[in-house]
Amino acid sequence: MNLVGEEARERVLRFSEDLLKLLSKFQEVELEGIAVEAEELEIHLPPAAAPAAAPPVAPPVRVKPTELIEVEFTPPVMEYPGRVVEVTIGATRSEGGTRGKTVTVGGEAAPPFYMFEKPPPHPPVVAMDVFDSAIPLPKALKMHVRDVIGNPAEWAKLAIEKFGADLVTVHLVSTDPLREDAPPSQAAKTIEDVLQAIDTPIIVGGCGDPRKDLAVFEKVCEVTEGERLVISTITLDMDVDKAGQILQKYGHIALAFTPIELNMARELNRKLYEYLPKECIVMDPTTAALGYGLEYSFTVMERARLAALMGDPELPHPIFSGTTNAWAAREAWMKEKELGPEWGPRELRGPLWETVTALTLLLAGVDLFMMMHPAAVRTVKEVINRLMKYGEGKPEEISRWVSVRI
Repeated sequence: MNLVGEEARERVLRFSEDLLKLLSKFQEVELEGIAVEAEELEIHLPPAAAPAAAPPVAPPVRVKPTELIEVEFTPPVMEYPGRVVEVTIGATRSEGGTRGKTVTVGGEAAPPFYMFEKPPPHPPVVAMDVFDSAIPLPKALKMHVRDVIGNPAEWAKLAIEKFGADLVTVHLVSTDPLREDAPPSQAAKTIEDVLQAIDTPIIVGGCGDPRKDLAVFEKVCEVTEGERLVISTITLDMDVDKAGQILQKYGHIALAFTPIELNMARELNRKLYEYLPKECIVMDPTTAALGYGLEYSFTVMERARLAALMGDPELPHPIFSGTTNAWAAREAWMKEKELGPEWGPRELRGPLWETVTALTLLLAGVDLFMMMHPAAVRTVKEVINRLMKYGEGKPEEISRWVSVRI
């Protein structure tokens, strides 16, 4: 059908209107069977409306807090199934010995100095080293004991009366087969002299030779029966059965020494249990000094203490630290010109080295320290006293630490 003129124009207009209505409603129209013939075809699409710009948002106003947020605080108090056994060193006359006082260590039922849980029943104690013969000592140590070297009884009196030690460790180095090879009877006489010079408990140290030490320990234990000495050290290298029998017969305490390895500590303790009650064993897991493996010693001692609190039947013993090992570190005794001026004088550096080693292990749970320098001993004992004076804490006040004035 061909349309011309006015009629064609009207139909095109009506079609356009219908098309626009359809487009406005459906936005899409499909035409079928339509042919459009035109010389030119223009399609005008209105531009899409641009979205209105969002109004600028002002940055949030930061208000400085003027007070603490009030929240409910639940104290982290725990109850532990285990407990460290108490070990009493020394015996008074009424107990079968000759000591004027005894020293008790152990008994903890919470981690070290968790005052908000359970404060330790006994403070850690310090024993000072005494040697039965002259040995090489760093200058910073020798200057304090020069007049008593070679006289263990006077050295022990100096340690107790002047330096404030709780007890002493008498090292029988003269019995070493590679040194003087002194007989056990001479070693026993030395211990008797020291016991007469002071009224505190003592620790008896050997020379480090397993066979000679066992012979020396037997004689010393025999002549000091009932004194409850600490015999240092019982190791897996010696005849543990014989050592246990000697300590059992004469009523003394074993210092069970093992390298930094808890499984070895368990093994040694198991062997000693056949002869000794747990109240007669102190553990020495080995002290590595500051800069020489201190973190390993700390980890092992901390694990031993936590195991004891969790009820481990083989590790519930007080912990001993041979803190004197700090003086084996070259930084503790070498001259300033050999290390560099930034290290400072060794007269200060050495005591600091021993002090830091001791304070670090104090936080791991050590009950009994063996030390040498008077200043280090004094500092450690002062820290212990201050910690103990806090007494039993109040858990409900822990959250107020922010406002506490020191």
